[in-house]
Amino acid sequence: MSSNTVAEFAKERNTTPDTLLQQLKAAGVDKANAADALTEGDKQRLLSHLQASHGSGAKKITLTKKSTSEIKQADSSGRARTIQVEVRKKRTFVKREDTPAEAQANAESMAKAVQERAASQELVRREEDARREAELLSHQEEQLAKERQEREERERREREAEERAAAYAAAEVAKVAEAKAAKEEEKREHAAGAAARAAAQAEARAKAEAESQAKAAEEASRAKDLDERRRKALAEAEAIRAMMAAPKKVLVAKKPEEPKKAAPVAADAKKPVAAKDGNKPAGSAGAANAGGGARPGKEVKSAKLSSSWSNDAGKKKEIKTRGDSSGGVAGRSNWRGGPKGGRRGNDRHEQQQQQAPEFRQLEISVPETITVAELAHKMAIKASEVIKVLMKMGQMVTINQPLDQDTAMIVVEEMGHTAKVAALDDPEAFTAEEVSNSEAEQLPRAPVVTVMGHVDHGKTSLLDYIRRTKVASGEAGGITQHIGAYHVKTPRGIITFLDTPGHEAFTAMRARGAKSTDIVILVAAADDGVMPQTKEAIKHAKAAGVPIVVAITKADKPEANPDRVKQELVVEEVLPEEYGGDSPFVAVSSKTGQGIDELLEQVLLQAEVLELKAPVDAAAKGIVIEAQLDKGRGTVATVLVQSGTLKVGDVVLAGQTYGRVRAMLDEDGKQTKEAGPSIPVEIQGLNEVPQAGDDFMVLSDERRAREIATYRAGKFRNTKLAKQQAAKLENMFAEMSAGDVQTLPIIIKADMQGSQEALAASLLKLSTDEIKVQLVYSGVGGISESDVNLALASKAIIIGFNVRADAQARKTAEGNDVDVRYYNIIYDAVDEVKAAMSGMLAPEKREEIIGMAEIRTVFVATKIGTIAGSYITQGHVTRNAHFRLLRDNVVIYTGEIESLRRMKDDVKEVKEGFECGIKLRNYNDIKEGDVLEVFEIKEIARTL
Repeated sequence: MSSNTVAEFAKERNTTPDTLLQQLKAAGVDKANAADALTEGDKQRLLSHLQASHGSGAKKITLTKKSTSEIKQADSSGRARTIQVEVRKKRTFVKREDTPAEAQANAESMAKAVQERAASQELVRREEDARREAELLSHQEEQLAKERQEREERERREREAEERAAAYAAAEVAKVAEAKAAKEEEKREHAAGAAARAAAQAEARAKAEAESQAKAAEEASRAKDLDERRRKALAEAEAIRAMMAAPKKVLVAKKPEEPKKAAPVAADAKKPVAAKDGNKPAGSAGAANAGGGARPGKEVKSAKLSSSWSNDAGKKKEIKTRGDSSGGVAGRSNWRGGPKGGRRGNDRHEQQQQQAPEFRQLEISVPETITVAELAHKMAIKASEVIKVLMKMGQMVTINQPLDQDTAMIVVEEMGHTAKVAALDDPEAFTAEEVSNSEAEQLPRAPVVTVMGHVDHGKTSLLDYIRRTKVASGEAGGITQHIGAYHVKTPRGIITFLDTPGHEAFTAMRARGAKSTDIVILVAAADDGVMPQTKEAIKHAKAAGVPIVVAITKADKPEANPDRVKQELVVEEVLPEEYGGDSPFVAVSSKTGQGIDELLEQVLLQAEVLELKAPVDAAAKGIVIEAQLDKGRGTVATVLVQSGTLKVGDVVLAGQTYGRVRAMLDEDGKQTKEAGPSIPVEIQGLNEVPQAGDDFMVLSDERRAREIATYRAGKFRNTKLAKQQAAKLENMFAEMSAGDVQTLPIIIKADMQGSQEALAASLLKLSTDEIKVQLVYSGVGGISESDVNLALASKAIIIGFNVRADAQARKTAEGNDVDVRYYNIIYDAVDEVKAAMSGMLAPEKREEIIGMAEIRTVFVATKIGTIAGSYITQGHVTRNAHFRLLRDNVVIYTGEIESLRRMKDDVKEVKEGFECGIKLRNYNDIKEGDVLEVFEIKEIARTL
């Protein structure tokens, strides 16, 4: 509606504003000053007032309206001009002269209009009264109906309460009767069990008494043997002391005939040694005599001392005295050169052969890793014996090489001993008792449900509809590349969902998801059927022993065929309930919501059957679902609490890592203080990135957690080293015979532990016999300068999966031409590495026949050589092409064409139907009638 001010309207009417204000006031329009705005209604009221006030004298009235606007127009130079546009409108109203008849008719019509208006107002008032009365009646009827309905509902509840009370009383009576019968049955079973236990205890006591008597007899025989050996040792010590004192008395007199008497004794002493020992005892005795010289006094002393030991068997044992390695007097007599040294040594060897120790079977504790020397020490044998056994088993080892537990236990069994797994030095030995939740009350918990299936079959979209979020839209390439954990609330309870990737590279993730779950939702698209990853998911679920609920997605599509999916799953031994199986099949749609409520109902029904329970008021235990290294928050691990309650400030041990929980976030990124069973959360505070799939537990002592983590890290390192060395030694000869194999070294950095694991496994699968992928290093987190330096040293390429290099790393990589590739979709990375490996393959050489030439004459030039005058019968012949010389369809020679001439001119090519002269390189034995088969060798790029 247009409006202008009082002053403007006065100017249009060619009057003063004061006059206009007075007229407006008289017309009932309250305007105080000339700046007030006037509307069209105000002008109409003013016009009516002026017509009424002027009466019949006002024959004509003129209204003038003026409006101003602006338009912008560009001139020739491009600048905008503003043009003022004023529009004036003028309207004149003329009053006609009424005749007396017309005036009377007008008066009558006005009176009639007044009467009709009054009648219509009365009719409206009556209708309003009737409507009010009707509303009042309807309200009263509604109140009566509501009261009647409440009374009937109250009576129905009272009847149901009476029926429930009666049923409860009947159930209580039945329960009391059943309890009484159960108690009587339990008493009978207890009496029978008591009798059986008494018999078993008597048998066990008899067996224990027999074992104790046997042990006592064995201890007695062992004590008797020990006393006998102690008595012999004492007697031998006494004999040695007597011998030590004897030489002083023997040296008193020298008799010239005593050497003659001693010679037969020495000869007699040598005879049994020579008969029993083949290690040249005579030579040894001769050497001892030669060292001692020809002094008769010394010979007498040696002979007498030697003869004094000949008849005493107790003195022949090896007793070390004064630190001598050869046993006291025997060592000194050998140094002096007497013959008794050889006799003593021979007697000791003879005694050792007579008293060889019996073999005793030992119980050897074998740790996770053990070196060859340590294993030999445990079995009390030389390390060379262990090395011999391992060589017979096909392993070349050294004395300091670590062996894994399985190999070491096989060696112990081969040596005739008993092997057992050792846990004596393991700080984890009593961890299970520390974190045991057996005493805590078991309460019902929410089910953990894993969604599994083939890639792009709608797993994440199905979970989206359940969660009412948009997760799939945020995934790179529309495919899930890590495990997602969420929990949703339904009218019947909470359900925790694990969303697993469907790409073939994420096999380990799917296996991890199946192991940590209670129920598996197997997703199969109705328009695609059962695919390879669907079959793999079925195997994982059956290996984990969890029930399967099948969701047939994309059921709203026109080409959907759920019956085909059922038939294909029956082949994979997943039977629907309507076929007599135990797997519910539900057709769902993530777009329309079809079947979602039924699917959740089936999941909760399976959970009720499983009767899932876990302690709540206890130390938390669970599994690490995913882990990553965040630049701002540090190590972030997504964990699923399986029992107990995880709180902020708890000391957590996860695999080879430990730490205190500094912060805890739910799946929506909101802070939370605690998480109970079946709830996934993100925790911060671990010292390193844990491995996805590791178990975590809460300990009371951070020092103990650090010890266990350090022990696990060292054990893992030793085991890995042992396996690597064994693999190197086993494959050494194969690698020597394989020749040169090209390698493509790569370094992988990813955002998640699971993504890094899947990418590394996918790239290592690309290796062939000619080219191998060498994984130099793989880790979680951004690309740092140390990664670039490692790539520079190993000539590797760096693959960043959902991570980027920092500023210093980018600068170092650009300065040293280190290739850094970024990816966010796993199959893009695999395809590009596969293409790079294909470029490293040697090209395939293929022969292509381009022409045939018949030799019709042979020319011999002095300076040039033999020239074949040929006729091109097929294709064409080019210079520097290869040829085969055929004679009677037999290949005589293969070589290259040196030159090609036609009409004394060198040409590059001669086509079919023309004659030419061909000079063959380094070959002149040609004849008329020979045929040249001309071909070219083309190199074709190979692909993996």
